[in-house]
This record gives sequence, C-alpha cells and structure tokens, in this order.
Amino acid sequence: MNGTGAGSASCRFAHYFVVCGVDTETGLEPDDGAGEGFEQSPIRRSFKSKVLVHYPENTDRNPFNKDAVNMLCMPRGLSFRTQADRLDPHFHSFTIAFDDGTRSYGFVHTFYEEVTSPQIITAMQTLYQMHHVEHHSSSSASMDSLASSLDESDAESLAGVPGCLGCSGSFDPARDTLYVSKALCLVTPLPFLQASRQFLAQLHQAVTSQTAPPLPLESYIHNILYEVPLPPPGRSLRFHGVQGPIVCQRPGPGELPLGEYLLGEAFSLLGVDNMVKLLTCALLETQVLLYSQDYQRLMTVAEGITTLLFPFQWQHIYLPIVSTPLHHLLDAPVPFLMGIQRRDGAQRSSLHLPHEANLCFVDIDNHCVEAPEDLPLFPDQTELIQELSEVLLHFGLEPQGGVITKPTTSSSSSSPRLSSLVLEDLMEDRRNGNLGGEELAVLERLQALARRCGGEKMSDGGKTLGHAFEEEEEELKAAKLNIQLREVFAVRFAAMFGRYEEFVIHSALDLDSWLSNREGTFSFDKGSFLSVQPATHLHFFSRFLETSMFSSFVDGKVISRWADREPLQLLFDSRLERERLYDTGEEDPRSCPYRKCTTLFESAHNIERRLLKADHTAIHPHLLDMRIGQGRHHPGYFPKLQADVEMGPNNMNRGWSSRVTTSSRRSEPKRSMVNDHSGADNELRQVPPCLHERTQTNTRKHTYARKLLRQSKLLDPSPQAVSQTHREFVDGLLSECRLKTKRMLMERMGKESVELGQGEANITGLQENTLIHGLCDLLERTWGHGLQMKQGKSALWSHLLHYQAAQQKTEAPAESPGQNTTRVFIQTMSEGLSEVGQARAWIHLALEKKMLSQHLKELLTNQELLRQLYKPHAFLLCEEEREQFLFHLLSLNTVDYLCFTRVFTSICIPYRVVIIPMKKLSIAMATVNPWVCVSGELGDSGVRQIPKNTQEIFFQCQNLGRLSTLQLGQENSGLLAKCLIDCVMVYNEITGHTYKFPCGRWLGKGVGDGSLERVLIGQLVSPGAEEDAGRWTGTPPELASPSQSVRMVLGSLGSRIQEDMREAANNLVKHFHKPEQERGNLTVLLCGEGGLVLSLEKFLLHGFKSNRLFQRNVFVWDFVEKAVVSMETADQMGDLHGSTLTRGPPCDSLCHYVNAINASPRNIGKEGKFQLFVCLGIRDRLLSQWLPLLADCPLTARTYEDGALLRDRAAVHSLSRILHTLNEFSITLETALVKGVDL
Repeated sequence: MNGTGAGSASCRFAHYFVVCGVDTETGLEPDDGAGEGFEQSPIRRSFKSKVLVHYPENTDRNPFNKDAVNMLCMPRGLSFRTQADRLDPHFHSFTIAFDDGTRSYGFVHTFYEEVTSPQIITAMQTLYQMHHVEHHSSSSASMDSLASSLDESDAESLAGVPGCLGCSGSFDPARDTLYVSKALCLVTPLPFLQASRQFLAQLHQAVTSQTAPPLPLESYIHNILYEVPLPPPGRSLRFHGVQGPIVCQRPGPGELPLGEYLLGEAFSLLGVDNMVKLLTCALLETQVLLYSQDYQRLMTVAEGITTLLFPFQWQHIYLPIVSTPLHHLLDAPVPFLMGIQRRDGAQRSSLHLPHEANLCFVDIDNHCVEAPEDLPLFPDQTELIQELSEVLLHFGLEPQGGVITKPTTSSSSSSPRLSSLVLEDLMEDRRNGNLGGEELAVLERLQALARRCGGEKMSDGGKTLGHAFEEEEEELKAAKLNIQLREVFAVRFAAMFGRYEEFVIHSALDLDSWLSNREGTFSFDKGSFLSVQPATHLHFFSRFLETSMFSSFVDGKVISRWADREPLQLLFDSRLERERLYDTGEEDPRSCPYRKCTTLFESAHNIERRLLKADHTAIHPHLLDMRIGQGRHHPGYFPKLQADVEMGPNNMNRGWSSRVTTSSRRSEPKRSMVNDHSGADNELRQVPPCLHERTQTNTRKHTYARKLLRQSKLLDPSPQAVSQTHREFVDGLLSECRLKTKRMLMERMGKESVELGQGEANITGLQENTLIHGLCDLLERTWGHGLQMKQGKSALWSHLLHYQAAQQKTEAPAESPGQNTTRVFIQTMSEGLSEVGQARAWIHLALEKKMLSQHLKELLTNQELLRQLYKPHAFLLCEEEREQFLFHLLSLNTVDYLCFTRVFTSICIPYRVVIIPMKKLSIAMATVNPWVCVSGELGDSGVRQIPKNTQEIFFQCQNLGRLSTLQLGQENSGLLAKCLIDCVMVYNEITGHTYKFPCGRWLGKGVGDGSLERVLIGQLVSPGAEEDAGRWTGTPPELASPSQSVRMVLGSLGSRIQEDMREAANNLVKHFHKPEQERGNLTVLLCGEGGLVLSLEKFLLHGFKSNRLFQRNVFVWDFVEKAVVSMETADQMGDLHGSTLTRGPPCDSLCHYVNAINASPRNIGKEGKFQLFVCLGIRDRLLSQWLPLLADCPLTARTYEDGALLRDRAAVHSLSRILHTLNEFSITLETALVKGVDL
C-alpha cells in the first residue's frame, strides 16, 4: 500500500534513520586512523564503530552511503566510559554533498549505553591488562627508585593493584560498569535542525525512562520516515515525537532559503568583526579551516557562513567535519571549507598544515580568526558591522563575541515533556492560536506561577511548564534572529550587485555553442562593472569577480535564456525587481549612501506566525503490525528494531488502513503543492521529479561541467579513493594553470594593440594585480600539495630556501645568476616581509623579468630534494603534468608586466644610466661634465653627477616606478663643452627593464638652440631591442634632429598638420575619460612623439619665412619671444590701434609667462622653453586664448607666408576650439617639466 501522508521519498521529512555503535559480533577493532598512541589507556582509545541498522535500505535519488554516514555519526569512533566518567549525551549534525550538487543533512544524538556483551567486557579487560603490563615495564626504572623509598609491604600492595580505584582510564570489571557510545541519526533532505534534534532527544528520553512509551519505538520511527511529509513552502507542519508535538516550518517562495543553524551562536562565539572577516574569506574562496572541540560548533559556523553567501553558493570542497582518516584532504590544493576537531590539550602548532599562504584559520573555541595577508575589506564594512551589532543588541547579544554558549547536551536539546495530556493539548492549542482571551490569560498566569514557584517537575525526567515555555520562546527568538541577520546580508548583496544584469554579456546563439566555447567566452564585463564602483570597494570587487562562485552565478544568468533559472538566482532577481519599484535609479553607485535593511520586522513576523500556529498536522504515530514480544521496553537500552516493519510502509496494521488512505487523499493537494514549488524553493537545491528532462540535463550540464572533484569520493578513506582524489587534484591544478595563464594573456595581448602605445593596455592596474595575486595563490597551492611536513607559512619560499641549502651543502654550482640575484634581493628587501610576502615578491619579480618558468624549472631539477619534501602523490612529482605546468607559465613571457615595480614601491632599487653620444662625435664627451635626474611614476632620483671621462653611473634610490622623464644637463658652459647626444639608456638592475630616452640634439652653448639642459621622454625597450641596446655594438638608429624636422614641416600639407593636432588633443581627452587606474603617462601625451607640444610646433612652423628675419636655425620660441616684445613695445608706444589686437588679461598673461620662462635659471634651450610654454599654458587653461593673440600680432604677417596655418583664421579658430575642450580637465605636470619656474 503506497497511500501514505508523505508520498514519494523526495517529499518526505526524513530519508533515513540510522543507529551506529559497537558490533558485538565482530568485537573491538582499533581505529588505526584516529592517530592515537598505545600509551593511552584502552578506555581512552577510539575503536571502529559500525552502522548497526538503517531504515529504509535505500531511497530513490539518494542512495545510502554506509561508510560516510558511519564516519560522520561517530567521527572519533566508539568511545568507552565507566561510571566514574561523565555520561552526558551530546548532539551534533553533519552534511553530505553528492556529485550532482545536492546535499543531505544528518542529525546525531549520541549517548552512552551499558555494555552487556561478555565478549566486549572481556576484550576491554584484556586490553587494559596488556596496557598496564607494558606501561609498568616501560616505567620500571622509575618504579624501582620509587620502591626503594617504600617498605616491602607497601611495594607488594602497590604491584598487586591493576589500577587505582576511580582513576581516569582504569577498568576493573569486578567494580566498574562499562559504557559505550551509541548514535541515533536522522538523515533529512533539508536542514530541519530543531525538529530533528527534538525528535531524537525525545526518542532517547523514552529509552532512558523507567516507564514504557505509549507505543513501541518502531511506530515513531516508521511515522517520521514514511508518514511525515515535507511542509509545503510557506507553511508549518506539526508532527508527534515520543513525548510531545514538534513543529517545523519552511520558507515561502519569496523568502530566503531554509536555514536553522544558529547564527546567533556563531556571532556570539566569534564576534561581528570576525564573522564579517570570515565571510570575506569565503567570498574570495580562500581555504577556510575551522577548529573546535565541539563538532556542532564546526557545523554551526560552516552552515552559518554558507547560508550568508546568498545568492552565491560555495563551489569547492565542503566538509565541516573531517575525521582523522580524511586529514589527507588538508593537502588539497584547491579552496575548501573544512572543520577538524581539536583534541584535548592540542595546540594550533601541532596541526599538519602544508601551507598557510591563503588559509583562513578559525579557532572557534578561542574566538580567533587568522585571515590571509592582504585581505581586502568588505564593502561598507564599518556600516555593515554597525547594523549587525544593532540587530544583535536588540536580541540581547554582545557584538564583540567571545561568549561561551551552552554545551550541546540533551539538557538543552530536549523538548518539553508534559505528562498530562490536558497540558499537552493546552500547549498545542496555544501554538495553533485556538485559545481565547480568558484561556490564554489563565495559561500565562500558570506559566508565571510555575516560574515564581521554581517550577515543580511534571514527572520524572520531565520539564517544568515554565521551562517548556522558556525553551519555546528561545527557539522562536533564535529563528527571528537568524532571519534578520540573513536579511541584512541579503540586502547588502542586493545593493552591491543590483545592476549586475546590465554587465552580463550574451554572445552565444544557443546553449550548445555557449557550452562548447565556455573557456574562451567572457560572460561579464568586469572592467565596466568596476568602473562604476566606489574606489574603496575596488580591491574586494576585483578579486571577487574572479571567483568560481561569481562565475557560476553569471553562467546561471546566461543559461537562463534557454533553461529555467536556478532557484537561488530566481529569488535574488525577484528581490532586485522589487527593490527597483522603489528606486529612482538616479543615484550614482559610487556615491550612493549605505542603506539599512527595511524588511527585518516583516521577515521575522513570517517565521513567528508559522512557528506559533501550525498550518498542517501529519498522521499521528500508531500501532504497527508487530509480532508478540517485540517492541518490549528495557530502560536504558535502545531496542533491536523490527526490520520488516521499518523497511517500508507496506506492513502497517490493517486496522489503520482506512485512516491512512483517507489522510492520503486529503494530503494529495499538499503533495502536488510540494512538487510544484520544490523547483523554485531555494533551500532544496535539488532537481525535483516534476521538471522536464531537458531542463534537468541542461542544469546538470551547466552546473557541474567544470567540476572535476567527485564529492561522494572525498569521504572514502580507502587508499584507492585517496589516490584517485589526489589524481583529480593534480588534473585540476594543471587545468587551473592553463586557464589562468590564458586569461592573463588575453587581457594583456588582446587589448594592447588597441592603444598603440598611447597609455597603458585597457586592463586596469587593479585587475592586473588581481590576476597576478591569483597566480601567486595557485603556485602556493601547487607547491603545498603533498608536502611531507609543514615547512612554514609559504611552501614555495620554504622550497627555495631548501634548494639554496642543498646547493651549498653539496658544493654544487649555485643557482643561475638570475635566480640567485632575485632570491638574495628579495631576502634583503627592507620592507619586513613575511614568508608569504617574500614568496609573492619573488613571483612578481620573476614574472616581470620574464624568468618565472625558467626559475621554477631550475628549482625542480633537484629530484632528490623533491622526494625528501613531498609524498608520492604530490603534483611536483608528476613529471608530465609538471612540464605542462611550466610550459603554460612560459607563455607569460610574451607580454610585459611591471607588477613588481608597481606593487613594491618603497624598496631601494639599483639603477645604471648610460649616455650614448653620436658615434662619430663620441670623443666630445671628454669635454662635457654631465649630470642626470631620472623621474618616474613614484618620484625622482635627484641630480646625479656622472664622473669625468665616463659615460655611465650607478646609483641606488627608492623605487621610481615606471620611468617617464630624464633631465640631462651639463655644468660646463665653455664653447668647447658640447656634445651631440643620441640617447640615454637607463637600466633597472633588479627587474632587468631597460628604458631608452631619445635625444638626437646638441648639449652645449653656441650650437643648436644653446641648451645646457634637456628633458627627455622615455620609453620601455622591448626584450629583443633591450638585448641589442645592452651590447652597444653599434649606434642605435639615428633620430631626426629638430632642424631636420623643421625642413620637413615647412613644406608639409596643412591638412595633415591639423589632423595631427586633432589626434594629439583627442588622445588627451581619451586619457582623462578613462578610469584613473587605466590612464597612461600624461607626459608622453604632452611631450612625446605625436604629443601636443610637437603637434603645436608643427602648426606654428607651417609657412614660416625661415631665411628672412632669423639666422640658420629655426625655432618657434624665437617667434614667440619676438611677438611678446612686439606687443609690449606697441603697448608702450600706443601703436596697437593698427591691429585687431587689444590689451587685456590674455595678452598680459602671455607676456608674463614668456618673461618668467626666459627668467628661469635653467638653461633648457629654445625647444625646452617652448615645451614649457605649451605645458604651462595647457595646465592653466590659457593656451586656447594665447593662440589667437599670436595670430593677430602684426609680426605674424611679416614672419609667415600667406598660406601659413597661423594666418588662416578658420584654422586658428578651429585649433583654439580644440584646445578649449581641454580646459575641463585638471592637468598635473611632472616636477621635471616645471622645475625652476614659479608660476
């Protein structure tokens, strides 16, 4: 007969009931994986437990994993006690993840049962005697010395006693009663924590009670397995345990998913600050390791954190309870969220953690969270902590944390036990809202009276009525606190990602094509998204956008074009749509104020309504068809259940048939409702039976296509499974390396060509840092996989030091000069870096030098060292995968990185500067006494005098960043002290970067423009050219000198010059419209090749009468000087009436600036003065006013041909408008450009 109230297994409240304990037939088996020594007393050792029974045998879609359930029910195996020990029962829970992404939850009530098996007692006695003999013999020396101080009778009596009476760990069957742990477990599809806890506690109370329960225990177990359905979404359900009613509820379609783990307890243990820090680590997918003596605390914190991630989901290893046989998973080179139990007296340093570079260690019992270095702050973290603190204070909890919560024993988990049926009904009527005003008042007075009088117990082992109400109120309070804390985070994520849909990229035509090109497809416009975020949030967002959980979330949005949306995403999107109804959309996200959650009361009210008034009632437990004599009550002993009754609903008493059938008919609409809503109900995260096969296929294909790890195999401690798991880790690392390097190359190479040298590539510095941070994390995880023993916080840096030591010990040739220089320099860096910081600096520097793959390859040549440091399954001992890994890293050499230069800004760098004169005139350098001043993004070197008769200088100074300008000058002003400089080369001796500063002009008096100082603009030399420049075997290609440029310009087409001018101005406009992190070097755009200065110089040289007024060399500055003199002279003589020029502020400023530049003590020559003139004019928004003045000056007609651009009113007006558009930008000039001019 299938007509039960619960329908199919997928709609039942519980899937399995399990009993774990000692198997008297196989006897005691030591638990070798527990990591305990034989020096411990057998009473304190762990022994293997077994699944004694589980019902039913299997269910559809959720097969029973006997080994995993046994391991999680009793993570430390069987525990023995005597009457001298505490025998308190305790409760914990666990979760099992399946390969399809679904989860089951297990709730375990562990208690101690007296051992009645003679074989077990005898075995324990034998083990204790063996231990005593061994312990006695091992300490014979100390015993001899002790005996010498005793008289003979005392020594004999001491030797005859096997153990002290009542001593911890002693056992004598003649005087001691032996107890062993037994676990009752309920496995459910949803985290019904409170209801499951109460049911198991009531079941145990019935076992320990002296009076038999109303029905055999089989009836209650059969009822919860087959007759109690899942409550419909948005409804509550009441069912009956052994001693009282139990209520569970389920959120509605528009509410947050079910989450009953006590967030209040997690916040009380760790505090608000630590919980926000821990959530940040989880969001950024660091490795999270929880540490506590209490298994339930591990689950509470783990489930609390994953619940707060909504709408995102943890995508990696999730094992809140890791027993000792699974500690090999701590080697996992992937993000994980795991929990391990703290042994009695164990210290944190005793843990074998292969690497901690990206580990968040959470010591729950000591209220401490150790986060990885450089963890960014959560967006609006201060305001969020303040809001969470207010919620906690409202419920009477301290935000600072560090509160010890009550232990998870039966005293805190039992439900109200009321012996009187009248009182029980009264309690149920109160829950259901069936009491009127008078009755409710009477009940409240009765409750107050019970509290006042101390509450006499209603029956043996039961609870006072006052205590019952207090527990009910505490449960309701915890549920309301849970939902309010979750709502605060849900509203925060809605504010952070409220416009995420605008940045999702839909590029594929159908699902199959999208899936086949998934790796090469960008589904989210990260750059645009980051550009609208507040600057203080960018560090967090840039890293979060690279996580698997965000990628999976975006993939779900793309997939929703062809398949049903995932439940969590559907809920999040619906909440965003609701928010938009009240949002004007006019606020800029970068300046939007923090908004608190406004739905706290509403969400808490929904929970309260469901818990206080049950919407549905399940079938009551009833008598089953059992043989006479079975189900007999033995106080203190859990009975052997009748298997044929518990295996299915087909063996019920025929007298109940009509009632069950009627009930099933009544519940049919509810079952359909469950099925209809289960696909949209968030906490299920399962594929319900009613969905179409195509949707199932698409969903599975999408969600799990990229997951290599089989979750079900992680709980298998067998050697074959462990080997297979680590094989999958190796494959995963190789795949991750391929994807990361590919992503880094696509970001750099795909967009560099667009800019053609004008500024940086289109990737922001922040995004680049994020990608490199991910690469550092990958290398640390790779080097930490399979380590024999903990070497330090950084596995990579420890390996480098081991390699160095091995090379020195064997007196073998040291590392390659490059690697040795890199490592030694990092070690001597004066930033006080940690091991992790040193490893990251080494990676950054090797990457910038294009030596990362080569250095790592050299590091891995010492096979003997590798075998000493690593286990056989380690990634670094897999030769083929290791070679592929290095090949992927080698591909990064095709692009240029300045990651070390820009990140480690406060270190001291050695530089080498070489002046290269024209080869045929190089002898002239002997007469010159030059100096240089190198400037970069981070500062300048100061003036450095080059020694006489040399062309180069070495010096050290604080990191200058990417070099931009170089001031080159000489102090000797004699007529013979002159030299034609080809270029200046600057070498960064640490990163290997070479910068070339082209000159092609004279330095000296009486030649060229007579300049004794020049400001040169630098460019980073490509690797091939860098190698050539370092040899100096030949003169680099000669640059056209300014005079040569002039001759070409004089005959140039005016249209081409105007086009160049527009292009130069347009580059400046584009520069300022980019996000600040994307902007390139402004000095290059002003003074470099194709910059504003050279373009304007070409404009003013067009049509110039070069041989009439001036001498051989033609310089624009000569014309500007003459024009200003002409204006000032005409003004003094009152001769301005003959022109359209009128004296005013623009004219005054032009004269003032030209005179100030001429009065400058710097000998920068005519070209340098014109460059300074243009830069100051554009900075102070005057250049667009000065150009018409120069065009209207009477001198212009005499100086320029009729067809010159400066005499073309339309051309001048057009150029003036172009320059005027630059006035809206705030331009900051480098110090090297304006030094010596006080304007």
